[in-house]
Amino acid sequence: MKKNIENGRDSFDSILPEYGRRKLLTYADSIRELADTFKETESEKDSGEEIPREDRNEYIWQRKLLENKSLMAEHLQEMAQIMTNVAEEARHCEPMSERRFRQIAHALKEVDIQIKNLYLIENESGKMEVSISMKNRKKNTLSAEEIGDLLSVLLNIRLVGSGDNPFFVGDEWKTFYYVEEAKYHVLTGVAKAVKETEKISGDNYAFFETGAGNQTAVLSDGMGSGDKACADSTKVVELMQKFLEAGFQIETAIQMINSSLISGGENSNMSTLDLCSIDLYSGECRFVKVGSACSYIKRQHLVDRISSGNLPMGIFQKPDMEIVGRNLMDGDYIVMISDGIPDALSQGIGEDMLSEIIGSSNLENPGEMANSILNFCIHQCRGRIRDDMTVLVIGIWKKEED
Repeated sequence: MKKNIENGRDSFDSILPEYGRRKLLTYADSIRELADTFKETESEKDSGEEIPREDRNEYIWQRKLLENKSLMAEHLQEMAQIMTNVAEEARHCEPMSERRFRQIAHALKEVDIQIKNLYLIENESGKMEVSISMKNRKKNTLSAEEIGDLLSVLLNIRLVGSGDNPFFVGDEWKTFYYVEEAKYHVLTGVAKAVKETEKISGDNYAFFETGAGNQTAVLSDGMGSGDKACADSTKVVELMQKFLEAGFQIETAIQMINSSLISGGENSNMSTLDLCSIDLYSGECRFVKVGSACSYIKRQHLVDRISSGNLPMGIFQKPDMEIVGRNLMDGDYIVMISDGIPDALSQGIGEDMLSEIIGSSNLENPGEMANSILNFCIHQCRGRIRDDMTVLVIGIWKKEED
């Protein structure tokens, strides 16, 4: 439930109407039942008996079909769980007196902003969210960010606007969303080099938000080089971003992308996945690796190396993924690299020295740090770039208190 105060009158309106909540749960149950139809039955399981030579092709085809059915069942189960989570999502409304509402409405009226709905909601993680419907009564050009700053003072909560907000408050009613400001903020930097015999890199990356106060970085290295490797790594990065923004769990998203790579048959290719997800409220960080090179956390001159020993995506029906958690602090840097970086160092001082190189850097700008690491590696291989090289650097800092 949330409280809706309009023109000084109190009323209640559920965040998700009961009818809609029940409908979502019904859809989720139906999808779960559909998933059950894809599950392997006892009669379909391998009996362990030796298969005659003339029946082996048929047997392999049947086993492939069963594996695909099992994957489909897992994907449908995840979709059903997402719908259930939305239906059961808990929100707590912070009560607001009529007097306080009128004070806020009056303050906004002073800058020619009229409001009619104001919601103050505490989400599941205990952070505040604000939803406000408003319009501009005159021709001035107040931005959504400026209104957010004013609401921060009026509500005594440090707020930032949602990325979906219009830039300006127009003369028609629009609903604007604000969330409690995170404790940390990040800056990112990238440096890339393309294999000397190619025109396009097989490495791809993305930085994006998967929710309020979450920053995610994804780096994928397509096996091989050129257009095919670029297409495969692009698919991994783009699908991962879409799945995570849609609410899928990381593990399920990886499984679905892996299935997509395998489905290419003889034209399929392997791709690594290196993912880093940062909670900007708490500083908690999670690395997820599938066949990727090491990642590093730099804290002043100390360096923590996060490694993995698994294989890339697109090889097995169920990819092997390694998940590592860390707690970040003010001034930490995260360094993510593609396979071309250790390959270049192996031609010089050796891959094991990368931690020392990162730790000795006194650069503060993530872009400059990324370029410094890349240039050092190019120097080590004497300018012979035999594989695509990419360096991502994320710097995290604590926001200053007012």
